[in-house]
Amino acid sequence: MSGSITDVGGILVGHHHRIDPDAQLGSGWATGTTVVLTPPGTVGAVDGRGGAPGTRETDLLDPSNSVRHVDAVVLTGGSAYGLAAADGVMSWLEPHGRGVALDGGVVPIVPAAVIFDLPVGGWQCRPDAQFGYRAAEAAGVEVGIGSVGAGVGARAGVLKGGVGTASVTLASGVTVGALVVVNSAGDVVDPDTGLPWLAYQIEEFSLVPPPAEERQAYADRHGELSPLNTTIAVVATDAALSPAGCRRVAVAAQDGLARTIRPCHTPLDGDTVFALATGAVEVVPDPTTPASMSPEVPLITAVGAAAADCLARAVLVGVLAAEELAGIPTYRGLLPGAFE
Repeated sequence: MSGSITDVGGILVGHHHRIDPDAQLGSGWATGTTVVLTPPGTVGAVDGRGGAPGTRETDLLDPSNSVRHVDAVVLTGGSAYGLAAADGVMSWLEPHGRGVALDGGVVPIVPAAVIFDLPVGGWQCRPDAQFGYRAAEAAGVEVGIGSVGAGVGARAGVLKGGVGTASVTLASGVTVGALVVVNSAGDVVDPDTGLPWLAYQIEEFSLVPPPAEERQAYADRHGELSPLNTTIAVVATDAALSPAGCRRVAVAAQDGLARTIRPCHTPLDGDTVFALATGAVEVVPDPTTPASMSPEVPLITAVGAAAADCLARAVLVGVLAAEELAGIPTYRGLLPGAFE
């Protein structure tokens, strides 16, 4: 498994951030915004599992509501203040004719979710509409990872967090991808071994047990759950799914977080996963599906499982690619022996 969420045709990703070279905890700029742009007709859904979410327009994504399509998704720093970045994305989309067409113009549909990174830089240094506009303007198929966009101020337990992405193509021809901003209260690394929780990821990323002194250094920094919290993500597929089917994919994708972050979905975080389905690939329904069951069920199951796998990998991609900032150590810096 490799690649990025933009392997799903029509999905574009853009970052914008601001970093002061001398940023320290509580001082200077260290935050940013990431935008996922969708092709017209993309269906969206969302699933929130954390106890302290910061979101915008998520009610619109309820399958029982009338708005069917999503024009963009915003992932941003700045806590609730950062939701202002979505205004800039709307401003960028409007002249491009994207949104619900009404008399007099269009209304772009731009759900958003935030991470709490305010203490990493200065409390007053947070994304605004200009961040969102510039991130949308910069969107393309190349996806930066690590300390970029919304991942600039992210933290994964005691380690530096960041942006990660991954994708996979199924035997059916359907592509599934994930993009995540890892800012978890829980750990992505087992404090006892200094390695990821998932055994197969140890081999996949060619990691080895770090020396005892490095594990001890990591354990010495490990303490109470970080107040910097919330992992937010987008999973996308080119399969044709209903809004309800898309919601089930978002639910299944949360398992990717639970596999790689411990603890996960706590009262301290706002873990939120958006799911997008562009509908470019029509999969012939399995004729063995019982008549009492929706013919969409086997496809939803396969896409959901793949979304969880992609999201699990993207979490580690983001943490391994992160660069030290504001005194927050990286996995590579604190446990270099894991790469030998």
